[in-house]
Amino acid sequence: MSNNRHIWEGWTVQNFIDELEITFPFVTFKDKADLKQWCKSEQPYYKKHIPEVYNYFLDLALKFNKIDNV
Repeated sequence: MSNNRHIWEGWTVQNFIDELEITFPFVTFKDKADLKQWCKSEQPYYKKHIPEVYNYFLDLALKFNKIDNV
């Protein structure tokens, strides 16, 4: 996975991850679809699914038991 991949107008995967990491510790997800929707809605400017961003937070959510129904 390349976090340096350009997504939109100078923003890379890592830029989006950095933005979402701020609020991630305060959110619990009911399932994977909820996590996917959260990623899309909380990303600044670009509101489409970015697989690398979703997978990064899915790994973290599973590691820290932040998804209620896996």
